[in-house]
Order: sequence, then C-alpha cells, then structure tokens
Amino acid sequence: MYEGIVQELIDEFGRLPGIGPKSAQRIAFHIVQTESFDVSRLAELLVEVRDKVHFCEICGNVAEQSQCAICRDPRRDHSFICVVEEAKDVVAIERTREFRGLYHVLGGAISPIDGIGPDDLRIRELMQRLADGTVTEVIIATDPNLEGEATATYLSRLLKTLEIRVTRLASGLPVGGDLEYADEVTLGRAFEGRTVLG
Repeated sequence: MYEGIVQELIDEFGRLPGIGPKSAQRIAFHIVQTESFDVSRLAELLVEVRDKVHFCEICGNVAEQSQCAICRDPRRDHSFICVVEEAKDVVAIERTREFRGLYHVLGGAISPIDGIGPDDLRIRELMQRLADGTVTEVIIATDPNLEGEATATYLSRLLKTLEIRVTRLASGLPVGGDLEYADEVTLGRAFEGRTVLG
C-alpha cells in the first residue's frame, strides 16, 4: 500500500479489465517516474473518447459519427452479416482481410450466471436488419466458450425461421499447436470441421 494519490492511481488502473494489481502498479509508477510521459495528452484523450466515441446506429461498432466506417463503405457486401460479441472482435476479423461483408455487434453474450439474457443483447436490432431480405448469409462469430456457444445456438434457432443461410466460424486446433495439449472439446471440433486435402 502506498500513500494517498499514488495508491488512488493504482486502484483506478486496477479497476480496468485485464489489469491486475501488479500491472496497475507498473503503469502508475511509469507515469510517476517518466518525465517525458505526456499526462495531459492522456487526460485529454480520455475526455475526448468519452465525448466523441459512440456506437454505430446500424451495427453497434464503435464510431465517431452516427455510422461506423464499415457501414458507410459502399464497397462492402451487404448480403453477408458477421455477428460478433464485442466491437474488438470486428477489429480481429478485419485484420484477416478475409471478410468483406457487414457486421453486427451484439454487445455481449448470453450468460445466465451474469444475468445476461437475449433481451440484453442487440438481437432485436439484428432481426430488424434481416427483415428487408438483402442479407443471404449470417455468419455467427461468437467466442468458442460456454456463453458464445449458448448465444450461437440461440441465434441459429431464431434465424432458422428466416430463409437465410446461417453459418458458424470453424474452430479447432491453433496453428503451431500440439495435439497432446489440446482439450477434448477443441480436438472434437477439429474433427468435425475437417476439410478435404488436394
């Protein structure tokens, strides 16, 4: 425990997701010890982000305007929608440069333990987007964990009533991984999603 304001700074950093006590302490001391660190610029950016960044009115991605850059891009294929849990998932998929369609950010995943049900997600908005018949395929790209699987199952059952192809991202063994370290679920998925060679 440190005195006063230093401990308060550590505590504030520790409240951020993915930052444990040691990381919070390291960040706080970096700010305190590094004279060249522009604290005022960081403070300005934090305030600016709060003021300027919103969620896209169409897909739910982060945006500085009413629509995100992807929804505004006329070159995107409007017949495909990739459904993801969070805006950070959009960035991960965009880095692959494999998908040229649109996205729909749910804002989380179904998790009864955390009190999150389908009504807490942006599923109603997804159904409204699909109503006009433009979309021919919905790609479900939720996380391959219990909550992501529950969300994918719920969506696939819901979308079955529409005449839209519903697919799920393949999952299985990571590149560079060893079979002996793979868990049963991952290995099972790898077998289910196997492809023909040659």
